[in-house]
Amino acid sequence: MSQSREPGAVVITGASTGIGEACVCRLERMGYRVFAGVRKAADGLALQGKCSDRVQPIILDVTDPDSIQRAREVVARAVGPEGLAGLVNNAGIAVACPLEYLPLDELRKQLEINLVGQLAVTQAFLPLLRQAQGRIINMSSVSGLTALPMIGAYAASKFALEGLSDALRLELAPFKVRVSLIEPAAIATPIWDKAAGDWDVLAQRLPAEMNERYGVVGEITRRTARQAGIHGLSAEMVADVVARAMTCRWPRARYLVAKNARLLKLFSLLPDRWRDTLVLGQLRLAGRKISREK
Repeated sequence: MSQSREPGAVVITGASTGIGEACVCRLERMGYRVFAGVRKAADGLALQGKCSDRVQPIILDVTDPDSIQRAREVVARAVGPEGLAGLVNNAGIAVACPLEYLPLDELRKQLEINLVGQLAVTQAFLPLLRQAQGRIINMSSVSGLTALPMIGAYAASKFALEGLSDALRLELAPFKVRVSLIEPAAIATPIWDKAAGDWDVLAQRLPAEMNERYGVVGEITRRTARQAGIHGLSAEMVADVVARAMTCRWPRARYLVAKNARLLKLFSLLPDRWRDTLVLGQLRLAGRKISREK
């Protein structure tokens, strides 16, 4: 990888596990000073045990304005006039539920963490990024390109993040602050195990008729999530792409991270009815398989 920028200081949110942790370790090895955003002090200590003293954990809850402000003050004192070379907005969750029964408080939580929190953190650190003409890297998903049943709330948050990032990229271009989106396919991270577990808990709060109408699709979603947590791409693959976006002279607006990236891109460009037919056909096949197992 050709590196055209000297390592500076970066902030990474959602750094305790998965993609965030992989990004911390990758950038730290490249010589960056990494401020790793975690919500629990114990997670920060665990992260320090895996890296050098170039990693400094900071308590950062993207839904808490006071937490964001305190983290900004810590980083500002540490970097001084040098500013911030990069911000990786990685924190996120996945809420799974058919939209007909999705509690609105769950939708608000999904958007608050995956969208509003990203902008809140960006606003807080933007003066430091402007000082260094730094990079903003927003962690989207292939779900920001095409939506699937049962994860409509998650897809909505990623579609919105794509639009927000496009506008931000144009607004910050005059200041030479570059904005890139990373769009991973299924990655083997704890987010999917947690999403599957949260779905089981959430389902107990919802009417019995939901299971009658969406039970098979829910089971398909649960199995798919657990498989993604085991057999998805490695978080290190995403971290490598983040490193490329941080260091190349002309970062791309979007980086699709998948084994079959061209096929996924082609799928997202198909007419809506064609995509629907393909997805529903796969759901029917999976549903028949589940029925045979019972």
